[in-house]
Amino acid sequence: MTITSSSMLVELNISCWTAAKIDKRVTRKAAEDNNAIDSAGKYEKNLMAGSSLRKELADYAAACRLRHNQLTMPWCDRGPRLLPTSMFFDYKQEFGGRQTYFEDKIARFVREYPVLQTQAQQALGAMFNPEDYPSVEAVRNKFGFNMVFSPVPESGDFRLDMPAQDLAAMRAHYDAAFDSRLADAMREPWDKLHKTISAMTDKLVKVEDAPDGAVTRWHDTFIGNAAELCKMLTHLNLTKDPKLEQARRDLEKAIAGVDIDDVKEDSGVRTDLKDKLNGILKSYEW
Repeated sequence: MTITSSSMLVELNISCWTAAKIDKRVTRKAAEDNNAIDSAGKYEKNLMAGSSLRKELADYAAACRLRHNQLTMPWCDRGPRLLPTSMFFDYKQEFGGRQTYFEDKIARFVREYPVLQTQAQQALGAMFNPEDYPSVEAVRNKFGFNMVFSPVPESGDFRLDMPAQDLAAMRAHYDAAFDSRLADAMREPWDKLHKTISAMTDKLVKVEDAPDGAVTRWHDTFIGNAAELCKMLTHLNLTKDPKLEQARRDLEKAIAGVDIDDVKEDSGVRTDLKDKLNGILKSYEW
């Protein structure tokens, strides 16, 4: 199975209205009051001050982008990312639901937009300027949620009318770029694994070694996130790297049967788990 058959490209585009505008009058006055030049700073006002609905949309969009990055691997500097074909249906189902939720929130925001402007007028006081606000239709067009799926192109798929020598050179250039992108993509699962294990070992300090006054708060996600990563790595290991699979299994074995309540209450459990995790960190070239 090749990378082009075991994965696809997915591009997630989410846009949000920033509702931010530089207030030139306030900026100029601040500079004058402080005997500063005009370019010393800028005052940016929040056009939706007094309400939280737009911020909720922006925060949800950021959470969606983060989740998208967790489920995929880099391919281009910006734009499409690699998605294992084995995760396609789960990804599509999850992000289809996220899209529906986001669009429902947009619809609510658009309905309440006139009321939100009134609240902003009260919150901004003399800084309120009705000319700062786009129309309802214009605001709606500033929000969007779109997914595009496409195949990973193969170098042999060039269909160009050009001399054979130039076409061969182009294919060689693409092959080199392809290999570089694949190497970068496969670096990410290793980085995720290393980051997760390192964060766990850092938290599993002995009570006597903890900084003065430090109180460790344990959550179910301490074990849960590691277990979820182990599951995800079975999909993200597109090249079937045996070392990555072994490291995944090592982590899976280390956390098997570990209960978060025991981690909280038993220093021996914490020490044992920390030793196992440190052993994994020392066993591989990260």
